[in-house]
Amino acid sequence: MTARSTINPAQPPAQDGAGGVSPFVMRFWGVRGSIASPGPATVRYGGNTACIEVRCGGTHIVFDCGTGIRPLGESLSREGGPVDIDLLLTHSHLDHISGLPFFAPAFDPASRIRLWAGHLPPERPFRTVLADMMTAPLFPVPVEIFRADCQFRDFQAGQTLELAPDVVVRTCRLNHPDGATGYRVEHGGRSLCILTDTEHPAEGRDPVILDLLRGADLMVYDSTYTDAEYPSRVGWGHSTWQECLRLAEAAGVSRAVIFHHDPARTDDALDVIAAEAEAMRPGSLVAREGMELFL
Repeated sequence: MTARSTINPAQPPAQDGAGGVSPFVMRFWGVRGSIASPGPATVRYGGNTACIEVRCGGTHIVFDCGTGIRPLGESLSREGGPVDIDLLLTHSHLDHISGLPFFAPAFDPASRIRLWAGHLPPERPFRTVLADMMTAPLFPVPVEIFRADCQFRDFQAGQTLELAPDVVVRTCRLNHPDGATGYRVEHGGRSLCILTDTEHPAEGRDPVILDLLRGADLMVYDSTYTDAEYPSRVGWGHSTWQECLRLAEAAGVSRAVIFHHDPARTDDALDVIAAEAEAMRPGSLVAREGMELFL
């Protein structure tokens, strides 16, 4: 089920300090929005909600902890040894955090997890939000059940984060109910943008998002709807796959990935979107579980 692709293969890869190739790879573990949608009609693209893994140099990043983080945790457990992860949240709606209590490394005392959230007010940090979710009668065990070294690092969208000396993450605020954060990861002269969940302006492009995206090698964008569906869903906080490609063109992004699929969108419907997206902007991709992209 794994798809492999290389972004901008004509450009030289980043080098590590020893002169070898420094990896910058992304893997999708959950690609749906709103609610998980398992079943025969979604088996090829996957039914888990948002979770993206990124490895760049020696830094291990996970974006969001929807239901897709459970199989990611199982995969990391099979690798053996503790993990050291920066978990960057776009926001704290249930489809983006409900998998965290099932993330195996969170129960490993030797693991370290830094949880970053940039969308919440100071009086209600993410640890409080998570503790509210993991409490009776909603959940049978509290957040204190985690045994890993979990560090909660709230910030304000718009700040720049330095996860490592060679990994810089720029952020911006997105247009979504209760707030959300967009990210741009820069490493070794390459750049990856994650923008979900967000609703595009009625006219034109959001200048803040354009600035974050400008010249990126790869962008992953909220493409929950089609242009035809969008008018009846204005104000719901999501965008369209066509707007994803228009935005990529306006910002000079090398390749765009359509993401956060509507739970009702079948594999066959996503095949149609993939073909139309390729015709509209060649090289565009539709995210599916197991897909790996190398920058």
